[in-house]
Amino acid sequence: MLICPQCKFENSNTNKFCQNCGTSLTQKVCPKCSSAVAVNTERCHNCGAECGTIWWAIIAKEETFVEEVKESEPEDQKIKSLEDDSPLVCLSPQFAQASFPSGLIAFSELPVGSYLDSQQRYQLLDPLPALSEVAAHTELCVRVLDCQPYQVSPLLAILRNQQNNLIAPSTEAARIPNLAKPYIALQAGSHPEIPSIHDAWQENQRMVVLIENRSHWQYLAELWQDDNITSLQILHWFYQMTQLWALLEPLNCRQSLLELSNLRLDEDQTLALQKLNVERHTKNSAELSDAEAQPLTIEALGRVWQALFRQSQRTQSGSVIQLLGEIELGKIETIAQLRSRLEAIAAELQPATTATEPTVKEHTPSPTILQLDDTEDTAPRGDDMPTVVLPMQLISLEDAGRTDVGRQRQHNEDFFGVETKINKLELPKNRALQARGLYILCDGMGGHAGGEVASELAVTTLREYFQKHWLSNQLPSEDSIAEAVLLANQAIYDVNQQDARSGVGRMGTTLVMLLIQDTQAAVAHVGDSRLYKLTRKDKLKQITVDHEVGQREIARGVEPNLAYARPDAYQLTQALGPRDENLINPDVQFFEINQDTLFILASDGLSDNDLLEIHFSTHLEPLLSYGANLERGVRELIDLANQHNGHDNITAVLIRAKVRPNVESQKNS
Repeated sequence: MLICPQCKFENSNTNKFCQNCGTSLTQKVCPKCSSAVAVNTERCHNCGAECGTIWWAIIAKEETFVEEVKESEPEDQKIKSLEDDSPLVCLSPQFAQASFPSGLIAFSELPVGSYLDSQQRYQLLDPLPALSEVAAHTELCVRVLDCQPYQVSPLLAILRNQQNNLIAPSTEAARIPNLAKPYIALQAGSHPEIPSIHDAWQENQRMVVLIENRSHWQYLAELWQDDNITSLQILHWFYQMTQLWALLEPLNCRQSLLELSNLRLDEDQTLALQKLNVERHTKNSAELSDAEAQPLTIEALGRVWQALFRQSQRTQSGSVIQLLGEIELGKIETIAQLRSRLEAIAAELQPATTATEPTVKEHTPSPTILQLDDTEDTAPRGDDMPTVVLPMQLISLEDAGRTDVGRQRQHNEDFFGVETKINKLELPKNRALQARGLYILCDGMGGHAGGEVASELAVTTLREYFQKHWLSNQLPSEDSIAEAVLLANQAIYDVNQQDARSGVGRMGTTLVMLLIQDTQAAVAHVGDSRLYKLTRKDKLKQITVDHEVGQREIARGVEPNLAYARPDAYQLTQALGPRDENLINPDVQFFEINQDTLFILASDGLSDNDLLEIHFSTHLEPLLSYGANLERGVRELIDLANQHNGHDNITAVLIRAKVRPNVESQKNS
């Protein structure tokens, strides 16, 4: 079965084009030069850019792991490659000549270009080390090219069948290596810190697991040495490690946090793991020494932090030195206690805003509480669960908008407006970005010279209002935003009255409007045009609730299936223009941007039939990355809507906001 990369339609293995949307299943487009390249090609023949689908292959002896891990190694053996030149557990090609102790297994030599599997799907990009002897506990790691990237992997097929109750969970369990099971357990949740699993199998007494390739991601230890990284950012990473510790503890994978080579950073400088490392043990507990029998404690995590400071030769603050000492002495015994101490130290490091620092006071948003603990299924939490308080600042604000008439309408009644102002300040000791954005989308009604006029008039009225009334570096108040919406309504209402329009001939428009000031945001809406927001942690969320009969009935307590069984369920209960201000009640919400976010303003031609909810992973999630082109992204959204909807006008406005902990304010304090 071939899964279309564009629309996720399931095609026969013999298809060369998707039967649903026509996308090629044998070629793809080079992301750099747009040349057509075969899907099984590693690099573009024209520009040399990487185009292939590459996985990180982990190879281990089948007996290395057991399904339930109850004991652990001595803690002083767990922090590998921190302070000495001992060989890495995960061997990439540059470590192929390392020497290993006794207790060894043989691995066959496989050169570049050969296949890792008998089906000849996964082609080696690195040579499988020609080692005649490899330590029994060692994992070999190499990159492989997926020569059939649109083919469903056997592992994912098994998991899908189990989820759909097509096979009993135990039926195919023997085919899944134990090494793969922690990845599978974590993949059910939303844990971007953990690499996703693609395939796994066991044969010839070997386990092979293919995961997301993060070998090119930046090492945490490298950025730790950067002088621009402050103690506040380091505390943020400490907190992320405690979060991962609690997540990995039930799976016996805390060892993953104890090897510096495994600690990576994504493009947003968020801590991530290259792979999972299971805490190994011997099956015969009598063979363990007293030290080996001790369970893994957070003292091992403290030693990792100490090693990071030693390697980077960074100066430690007094509070951090005290914290590390308390961990080493065993005075901090639980993750909750450790988080509480981190929170206290973060509060100490917060810069005090004074009248002598007008720039920081005026333009730096108030501290944002980052609730980083999303391990409800693995660790208890209460109302007093500690958090790390970090001030956030906006580092970039980008946007793109587009409207299309659709496939069935003769004219376009949608209209949108985008107005962004960015003020960048860069000095040797101070750097700040102030940004303001006004984003408006209207879906008109009333036909030619009706809906078109209403939607454009609404956008124009709102823009003019905020040009006069949004003068400070703060968001307008709720009353001010509501006043602007009512003025837009009045402008359209007056035209209806002047032209003596009546009944269905009265023109009107929906409205969804997003206002951004640095890391603060507000949304106002009337009708069924929507605002969505997408983050890596929370995925896609619809922020606005449609003003329509079905939703009104649900709010009154009617069951959703009954509410939308009404013939008038999708009829609007509010719109700008047809009625006076006494019958208009815009919804206004305020929220903070405390993580990288993609906002989507959508008319119903784009949002109908759950189009965004179904396709967000392919058409929206990639747009969170810096390298993704928003203009291209919005064009592809319009094309997608024309393929699956097309019955109405289609409008999309995308806004990408990137944020970081506000380390500059700390350095200037």
